[in-house]
Amino acid sequence: MLLAKTSTSAEWKAVSSAIKTLVQEATFEASGEALTFRAMDPSHVALVDLYWPKEAFERYECDKPFKFTIRVEDFVKLIGRSEAKDSVEISTTEESALLLRLMNGYKREYTLHLLESAPAASPLPKVEYDVRLSMDKGAFERVLGDVSVVAEQVTISSLKESVSFSGKSDVGEATVQLYKDSAEVLSLDVKQDAQASYNISYLLNVSKAVASASDSVACEYGAKRPLKLEFKLNEQGSALRLFLAPRIGGD
Repeated sequence: MLLAKTSTSAEWKAVSSAIKTLVQEATFEASGEALTFRAMDPSHVALVDLYWPKEAFERYECDKPFKFTIRVEDFVKLIGRSEAKDSVEISTTEESALLLRLMNGYKREYTLHLLESAPAASPLPKVEYDVRLSMDKGAFERVLGDVSVVAEQVTISSLKESVSFSGKSDVGEATVQLYKDSAEVLSLDVKQDAQASYNISYLLNVSKAVASASDSVACEYGAKRPLKLEFKLNEQGSALRLFLAPRIGGD
């Protein structure tokens, strides 16, 4: 049995919305230490990984490790009925259902039927990264949006003191250049110069999904290596990570 309660709905909305961008069904793993989730999208281009430790909850109880699977779209609709100051409590029942309570004086209660658990989660990519970039999340989305008006792929190029985001298509070309001391850049660590290309829509969709819970993003990448985005959801260690395969041979 699981009982997990938060004082606001921000993290639940962020997590469920981000997962919804990649998969239709989500299998969570609950243990005495944390609530976790990991899955790859059907095209095997992107993988999302969630770690939500018990310390990040207002109340957390799990008597033994187990898995439960939900239809993400249904959960998003239910959690969407919550307001910013609502406390959110989820618990599992003996009838293979998830009980969702939204409370802030005005109490709502929903029962969501669980699905059969999916296969084991995919392993995380094991790679060494050449570049680590931390940015204001709003600035990150603005940069990707500027490139997306002419291209579906973004090429990230890093030198010791700068990073650029560019893209091109039959429409034209776009380039955004940021320097280490730019207001949008929180930190930039370049072990060696690197360049790689990735699908913009995956990056934008997940970043926008976590808007209610995270205001910065850490980005790690290397030449011909997966891109890793990490969004911290709170100060207690909760994090959502996206791993995105590179476009080999792209500009």
